[in-house]
Amino acid sequence: MSPLNERIQHPSEDSLGWALAQAARLHRFYLNEKLAGMGLFAGQEQALQVLSSYDEVSMGELAGILRVRTPTASKTVTRLAALGLVARSCNPIDARTVRVRLTRKGRMAVARIQTLWDEVESDMVAGLDAEEQRQMRKLLLRAAMNLAGALGSNRQDTGAVPAALDHHPAHRRQSSRKADVLATSYQQGR
Repeated sequence: MSPLNERIQHPSEDSLGWALAQAARLHRFYLNEKLAGMGLFAGQEQALQVLSSYDEVSMGELAGILRVRTPTASKTVTRLAALGLVARSCNPIDARTVRVRLTRKGRMAVARIQTLWDEVESDMVAGLDAEEQRQMRKLLLRAAMNLAGALGSNRQDTGAVPAALDHHPAHRRQSSRKADVLATSYQQGR
């Protein structure tokens, strides 16, 4: 390493937020590497995991559970359907409502996804004992709740963070199209 590189540091390197952002970025990158073998990107596996908990959900319900906008969930489902992992059908009572369910192939993929997720988590917490892992989880959840509160959410779960963003003035200034493009890029790992 050159002497110049040894002196250059990111200005926020000592902040907790910077460390959290780096850990999250690397977690996502590592997960994307593992999911690539299945033809998936980080984010898509979450939709499959949600669907494994329900027989069938509407596109709106899926979007709500994932804390994304309905068009974003729809794009994810379209990609997953192209892979044969999910199936869509119209609600017989209201044809405007699209229902989504896992296919047999999707159910098999969910088991593999859980294994990959466990591998990434194991590598992430390597060297931390059970108490340190418990404390880390507790502190991260508290930090998420603090940020959700700062954004104006009164929800008490970590899903409040994206929900709070929907009501934050800086986030509302973005057009819904731009937000959907950003969310889609995020799900594709770009």
